[in-house]
Amino acid sequence: MRFFITLSYNGARYHGWQVQPGCITVQSELNRALTTLLRTVTEVVGAGRTDAGVNASKMVAHFDYSVTPLSDDDLRQLHYRLNKFLPPDIAIKEIRAVDDDMHARFSAKSRMYHYYITTEKSPFEQFAYRYPQALDFGLMNEAAKVLFEYKDFTSFSKLHTDVKTNNCVIMEAHWDEIAENKWCFTIRADRFLRNMVRAIVGTLIDVGRGVLTIDDFRSVIEKKDRCTAGSSVPGNALFLADVTY
Repeated sequence: MRFFITLSYNGARYHGWQVQPGCITVQSELNRALTTLLRTVTEVVGAGRTDAGVNASKMVAHFDYSVTPLSDDDLRQLHYRLNKFLPPDIAIKEIRAVDDDMHARFSAKSRMYHYYITTEKSPFEQFAYRYPQALDFGLMNEAAKVLFEYKDFTSFSKLHTDVKTNNCVIMEAHWDEIAENKWCFTIRADRFLRNMVRAIVGTLIDVGRGVLTIDDFRSVIEKKDRCTAGSSVPGNALFLADVTY
């Protein structure tokens, strides 16, 4: 049978989601916990990959288990035991049975990310990017609308990745002031390229501080060259916020 796990994590301690030799990752921690508790080698498949330091308020992963049937009560017990076994910076929210053809990554219809910026000192800066200079968020919102005009986002992708296409369909992109001097960038798409959100945010900041015009931002996308885009912003302020199926 196949099961979906919904979880959240603080990515500060991890080298990203995906298993990497010699590195601690969220996926490796989850694999280890499930293998121990289910007493059979168990590997999870995530809805996507988050980079080093990036957080998730909602990640979805699946695993297969066919040794014995798992009842609803078994799943509640596994949920409880996983949360006790896993480190404090990973929290399981739900475990549920799904159809065997459901896939955490390939069945997902969209993913949503949030990026947080604060313009003043805060004791909670570990989850936000402090940018003390003045930014024109109205202009940054106008630039964000340009993203809907394109599908090829090579300019915002990490170089030398193994993906077959750099095309993505962006469904939502906007800045909102969520508290005094704190802003959140929300972006939702069918898929994301590696480093894409952080590169988009960095380039939008260049628009907000007057380094790029909206036409310049459009030109960055059209050139399909990572070197033309802005710097990637830090990963600690980025959250995978939702996955829809």
